[in-house]
Amino acid sequence: MSLLEAGGAVFAELGFDRATAKEIALRAGTNAAAVNYHFGGIEALYENVLAEAHHRLMSYDVLARMINADIDPKEKLRRFIGLLVKVVRTGNENSWPAKVIVREVIAPTPHIDKLRREEIEPKKALLFSVIAQILGVAPDHPLVAQAAFSTMAPCFMLLVAEKRVSEIIPVLGRDATTDEELANRLARFTLGGLAELSLSEHAGRPPDASN
Repeated sequence: MSLLEAGGAVFAELGFDRATAKEIALRAGTNAAAVNYHFGGIEALYENVLAEAHHRLMSYDVLARMINADIDPKEKLRRFIGLLVKVVRTGNENSWPAKVIVREVIAPTPHIDKLRREEIEPKKALLFSVIAQILGVAPDHPLVAQAAFSTMAPCFMLLVAEKRVSEIIPVLGRDATTDEELANRLARFTLGGLAELSLSEHAGRPPDASN
């Protein structure tokens, strides 16, 4: 097992604060000095693990092909939401990439620069570009970031606590609702909200103004 794989497994199981280079090296079948030799320390290894985890859950190349396809922006967003739903409902709760990301979301560490720079920012730019097209505004318009947050929030919730959510709202469980059904409903809800935001923006009134 490589140090990256071993590190991912240990960080997923113990969290960054309790993980040790010794335990990681033991699982990788090498000595503790290997972590410093190959990565410069456990902090840098964790940064690499975070970036790799995000990449495995959602590859930039896959997302870029989807976003750059010659289709309507609304269809691009539907496909993006479908991909998100598939990612969080394919048994990833038992894989170290999902567990590592969830731990970082719940208990943030200072070691996310590589993740932000290499994985989050490029993917965020792709999503923002599509939402901006749908809204008819520039990608740096405040509405775009707000809409992106609303688009991704339900899937973040499922990634972090799908089991608990399904217990509280059984209809959201995998046995009750297929990926396609859930993705379609989320897409319709999201596109309806974007349509209202776009209408409000171009009519020159605040989004929450009464008709």
